[in-house]
Formats: sequence, C-alpha cells, structure tokens
Amino acid sequence: MHILITNDDGPPSPQTSPYVHSLIRQLQQAGHVVSVCLPHTQRSWIGKAHMIGKTLKPLYYRPAAQAHGEESLGTTHERPSPTGDVEEWILIDGTPASCVQIGLHHFFQDRGPVDLVISGPNYGRNTTAVFALSSGTLGGALEAAVCRKKSIAVSFAFFSRNHDPVIIEAACRRSIKVIEALYKQWPSDGSVDLYSVNVPLVEEVESQKTLWTEILQNYWQEGSCFQEIDSQEGSEVQEEQAIREGPGGETDGQPLPPDGRKGHVHKHFKWAPRFHDVYKSVDDAPPGNDGWAVREKMTSVTPMKANFAVVSKPAGQKELELELHDQERGDAAQQQVLAVGKGKDPIEAIIAYEDPYVQPLITSALDAVLPKGSFRLHTELPEASTVSAMVEGGKKVLQIIQYESIDFEFAMVQSKSFLINSYISRKALIRKHYLSSTVDHWVAKHPTSVLKSHCKRTEAFELDYAEFLDDALVEAFDLRESLDRNAELQNLPNNEAAEKEWWILKPGMADRGQGIRLFTTMDELQAIFDGWEEELPDSDDEAEGGDDTKKSGDESGDYITTAHLRHFVAQPYIHPPLLIEGDGRKFHIRTYVLCTGGMKVYVYRHMLALFAAKPYKAPWEAPDDIESFLTNTCLQESPNQNTVRRFWDLGLDQAMLSDIFEQICSVTGEVFEAAARLTPIFFQTLPNAFEVFGLDFLVDAKGQAWLLEVNAFPDFKQTGGDLQEIVAGFWRGAVQHGVAPFFGIDIARTEDKDMRLVREVGLSNRS
Repeated sequence: MHILITNDDGPPSPQTSPYVHSLIRQLQQAGHVVSVCLPHTQRSWIGKAHMIGKTLKPLYYRPAAQAHGEESLGTTHERPSPTGDVEEWILIDGTPASCVQIGLHHFFQDRGPVDLVISGPNYGRNTTAVFALSSGTLGGALEAAVCRKKSIAVSFAFFSRNHDPVIIEAACRRSIKVIEALYKQWPSDGSVDLYSVNVPLVEEVESQKTLWTEILQNYWQEGSCFQEIDSQEGSEVQEEQAIREGPGGETDGQPLPPDGRKGHVHKHFKWAPRFHDVYKSVDDAPPGNDGWAVREKMTSVTPMKANFAVVSKPAGQKELELELHDQERGDAAQQQVLAVGKGKDPIEAIIAYEDPYVQPLITSALDAVLPKGSFRLHTELPEASTVSAMVEGGKKVLQIIQYESIDFEFAMVQSKSFLINSYISRKALIRKHYLSSTVDHWVAKHPTSVLKSHCKRTEAFELDYAEFLDDALVEAFDLRESLDRNAELQNLPNNEAAEKEWWILKPGMADRGQGIRLFTTMDELQAIFDGWEEELPDSDDEAEGGDDTKKSGDESGDYITTAHLRHFVAQPYIHPPLLIEGDGRKFHIRTYVLCTGGMKVYVYRHMLALFAAKPYKAPWEAPDDIESFLTNTCLQESPNQNTVRRFWDLGLDQAMLSDIFEQICSVTGEVFEAAARLTPIFFQTLPNAFEVFGLDFLVDAKGQAWLLEVNAFPDFKQTGGDLQEIVAGFWRGAVQHGVAPFFGIDIARTEDKDMRLVREVGLSNRS
C-alpha cells in the first residue's frame, strides 16, 4: 500500500529522532510504497496545531544509507533533485498536522492515492491522557483522520537512553506487524478513525503480547508545569528525553519563592512538568489501560475517533490478532512446534523466481503469513539431486521457480511433500488459439454459459507463409463474410466508416502486445502478413511460459517470430470502450488469479487498470496508431502519468465498479472450469501445485466486461513501484490459500476479503 509518514521529531537524528529512518526502511522492504513529509525540526508537544499566518516552505532531504548512529544523517537541499533519480523526503517548517495536509495534497500525487498515514515512531511514549492530548504524533494522525484517511500514531516507549539498534529494529518489525494487522482488520462501519500504538523498546518486544487498551484518564494534580528562572537554561533535548523516559527520569521543578515586590516581575519560564503524579496514576489504575500495558512491556493499541473519544475495546484484556498469529505460544521451541506441526523440520522453501521485482515480494509474503520458524529460505535453485535428497529424506519442500526449471515427473511422484508453483499444462487458456477453441466448445455444450456474452466470437487459423492466407481462411466463414461486406463499403466517406466491422488480429503465441493489428478487408490483412514475412527473425520458440516467455532478437521490438506465424486469432474489435471522464484514454483491467490443487480458483479483488499512452481514437480515425488503442504498457513509447492505476480508484460509480468485478469473477470461474473439464491434456492440474495467472479484461461503453486473454507467470512488473503493494498482497493471499493448507500450517484464520473463491471444480482424478 501507499503509506505517508510524518512525525513530530523531525528528520533522522541520533539525539532527537532516532527511529523514523529504521521504520521507513523496513516498510519499504515489506513491499510498501513510502512517502515522507516531516517537520524540519522537533515539534513535540504541539498537538494538532497549524501555524496560522506563516508561509510554510519545503526542504528536500536525501536520507543516508545507514539508519542508526551519526552515519544516519542525510543531506538537506533547498531545491529538489533535477533528475528525480534519488530518494527525497519533504521537510516542512511547520507542524506534524501541516505536514500531513501538505503530504496528502501537494506532493507524491504521481504515486497514487495514500492508503494509510503513519505518524511516528515518536521518541517516547504517548500513553495516558496527559501525554496524548498534547502529542504532536497523535496530532498528525488526527489531522489525517479528519482528512478521511486511515491513520495510525506509533510511539516507542524507551526505558533507557541506550538506544540499541537491534532493539529498535525489533520494535519496527513489531510495529509493521501491528500496522498491517490493523489495516487489514479496519472496521468498515466508521467506528474507528485512527489508532494509537505504543511499542516498548525492550529486548523481548517481539515475543510479548499486543493488547487492545483504552487511554488512561489522568490529570495534572497540582502546581505548574513551568519553572520560573532568571534566564534560559538547560537543553531542550535533554528535557524531552527525561520526560519521555518514564518513571525515574522525570523532572520535578519547583517555583521560585516570591521576592515580595508588588506588580509584575519580569521572569523567564522553563518547561518543567511534575510527572510523579502522572506515573503514579498508572500504578494506581487497574490493568487494561495503555500506560499499564507499556509498563508491563507489552504493545498497546487504542482505537479512537477523531474527537478524542475512545472507541470501546473488546471485552476483557483481549489480545490483538496479528497477521502472523502472534498470540500466547510460550517459548520459541513451542512456537516452532505449533508452526510446523507435530515437531517436524521446517519446510525447505526454494524461492528462485528470477525476477527482481517479484522475488522479494514472495519472500516477504512467506514471512508475513507463515509462523516464525516454519520454513527455511533458499533463494537460489539447488541442483535437482539436492531437491530430490530433501524430499526423499523426509523433508517437505516448497518450490517457486520458473516453469522451464520445474521437474514435473518428480513432482507427480512426490505429491504429498513437494509443492510446486505451476500446473503441468495450461495451453487451453494461455494460448489465444487454444483459448478460443476452449470457449467455443464449452459454449456449444453450455449455451447459457456466461462465456457466451463475455468472450468475443473468435476465428482461429494457421498460416505458415503469407501467400497461403486465402487458403488458411477457407473455414473462417464469419470473418470472410465480414471482410467481403467491408470491401463493399470501402469507398464510404469517413463519417460513415463506422458502419464497417473492424477486426483485431492477434498472434496466438505472442505476448506483451506484440503483433496486434486492426483491419477491415482482406487486402489489409494480406498486407499485414506480407510485411511480417519480409522482416521475419529466425526463431521457433514454443515455450509453455507466460507473459515473460523469452524470445530471440530484440525483445523490445514489435515483431513476429516463425512460431507466432502459425497460429492466429481474429476477433471483432470492441468499440466504443469505456473511458474515464476527463481522461479519454482506453484501458484494460489486469486481474490476478490464483488456482490451487485440482482445483480452487480465487480472484484477487485489488485489480489494476492499464491505460493506453494516448487519448482513444476510433479505429477508422487512426488504425495504425497503436498507442491510442493498445493498452499493453510494454510497447508504449509515449510515457504518460497514471498509466497503471487502481481499479477501485478509477472515479467511476462504485456500483458500476462492483458490477464489473462480479462479471470478472463469474467469467474467470467459468473459463477455468471449461479448460479443466474439456481439455485435461492441455490444462493439466496437480494436487501438489498452485499457479498464479494474469487475466485481461476490456470493458465496453455499456459496462460489459470482455475477456481478452489469460497469462501464466504474469508480468508483475507492469504494476510498477507505486502500486507494488497490490502484488505483495496477492502473494500473501497465494501463500495463505495455496501454500499453508498444503503443508497443514496453522495460521491466523481471519476472513480474507481480498481473495474471492469463484469456483471449486473438484477434479477428483487429479487431486
């Protein structure tokens, strides 16, 4: 997800802001897109304030590689990087609340909408009402909440000024688990606006409980929070440390005695609150409040409304259920037994996906979903003999690698202990000419199938040489009839050209949008093939891969290999497509799908919209301008902002978006069942396999979704860095539904609204 970070301690500093850099780095490593807008200096105890009448100015902070110590200091610049090729945070000479406003509305728009605002981690605790009511950290989260953004205030309660980097990193890991759990479980009824999270900086932070708490209501008892002095004394940094350190570290100032004079006396005042009574209020209060939880070295989570009213927590001292099932489980040895089951060895997880974009997201998904100690990670593909020795030696093995490297024969023999990430064959769906045959045969057997109204009628034909095109189309009756009719309309003026039926040609073995052309007559189709034959590279690759199938020659070019020049499909062109008001560009929907065993089919709710580079034009206006009608981002030569966007954020009516999603779910379930039941040779599942697919849909102006194609091993890189969390979330779903059940791993069983089960086929002969 896209996370905006602010705080009230300013940019990284070992003395005043020692935590923020570490949290940002760990969020990025977890696959989140992180934008940063901080006050340019410490703004503690300022609450949700704005500096009225002051012109706020940004600075541009380039963080250091090191997150701890003196080497963590980055560099500050008055102007942003001219090239934009370095990481830059925004520093504002304002308050945390102002940083939230500016970060949400004036920077980072190219990264898409902000999903969550995190304020912190604060340099010290923000427990009890006395701290919380004045906290700049909570002030930033409150500002985000009144901007209708989900927000979490995170504070680190330290008990020693020895800020051990190991403990800080552990606290950041715990914070991310809590953040992700809260985001996933966020109530949909509006009962919660924000959360206040307090994490103790102690060695055992990751093994302690995380509890729902309420804010302890306490008060200043008596006396002033300020001490009269003759001149400014002391260090503000030291005073802040003393306040935040907790019991034993508080200052306890006493007012100077009056000098007996009448009238006003010129004085200076030093912040010197009496915290003895505040900490005593924690000791005197019953268990269950935030101050008590932190004192007991537990993480505290308090749900709040943006009006300082605390939401009622679940009855009793109930523990927050984290993504990693982090409940009371005893010591580390017991945890591992529960994670793996019956005391067996950890799973050998061989994750060698050979894609630098996806590889870290898969490993992060394993860490996020599977219990600690339940697997041992291998990021390089071992020799086949090593894998065999693992399985035959009684170990359970998970293998996520490229299709061409999978030993299917071995997998078929070891169906109980060896899980792979691909089915044996998927041609029935991932090759366009096979897909058209699958749909035709299924609709013939099931005339009321949803595929009939969501898959365009397709003419599939084979062609070895361009000169034999006429013979290849002998049985393509609908296509020939349409082309002949179009030829008769050839001389129509442009304003009547819409009466012609346009067709789209797709090579059956191509991907990445290669070789797609528009045509209306036999002459135009012949010219397409003649042109390809003149420039034909020498390749005959019929690999069973997907979006990432390797090809010889220039992989960035739009050419057709000899393998492609055998199988083709032609479909009626979908016009007019659905366009977004104010944008005018055509788009298609990329839907990520998970299939498990033999078989269950899941559709991932967080879909993508991939836009063409240029505004849409009718086919008769620009039949050769592929950037106006081709939405595949791999071939775009005219860079454009927002080429890949979230489906649910397209600005369309939510009812329409929901209807489109339901159509996609129905079509997806139907087409996978059709392939599995009709063509077991060309779609062969395994009980010990799961596979991820990328399905592309185009929505017409009436809101009807049409299936375009199915990709195995989809090109996740099209999602881009800004929306990387979508891919990360999908892989977490794949691990939860495809990996954990196979190995019998006990994980937190919470309702998963992101992965929709759309079909359970039940191929008993293959499961």
